[in-house]
Amino acid sequence: MDVESAIRTRRTHKAYRPEPVERAALDELFELARWAPNHHLTNPWRFRVLGPASLDELKRAAGPENASKLDRAPTLVVCSCVLGGDAVTDEEDLHATAIAAYIVLLGAHARGLAGYWRTPEVLRTDAGRTAVGLTPDERFVALLHLGHPVQEKVAPEREPAENLIRYLG
Repeated sequence: MDVESAIRTRRTHKAYRPEPVERAALDELFELARWAPNHHLTNPWRFRVLGPASLDELKRAAGPENASKLDRAPTLVVCSCVLGGDAVTDEEDLHATAIAAYIVLLGAHARGLAGYWRTPEVLRTDAGRTAVGLTPDERFVALLHLGHPVQEKVAPEREPAENLIRYLG
């Protein structure tokens, strides 16, 4: 699949087959993600693939009303950004980490996998951060749900590009 097709056809999926994404495929996706543009080559992104124990702890931290949303996909990846304390570099690194997370989603889609980017509140709490091992110098960026899709999804209508662009003189 070419890059333009991947961008135009990737969709958010909330229903997956039960089998987890194979570790070799995850390793390939994380290898791709390291090519995200990063101004000072700080490589600030970190990926954590949740196993059963960490997922159970995260579900307890989320509480009964939100825990079921963590069961949607068989493979969950926490994406975070290591912050160094310089405001400008930290902002650049945060954006680079978001790009790295999106590369994972695009790469997954190109491999026939489905994905879903979430930012659940639990990963901004002390209990949620502890459940997935986030250190004090890390900022949570995304919880990526990955798996094999149950169904195909059609792209929704999008705002025309000309409505989003201004050329300045």
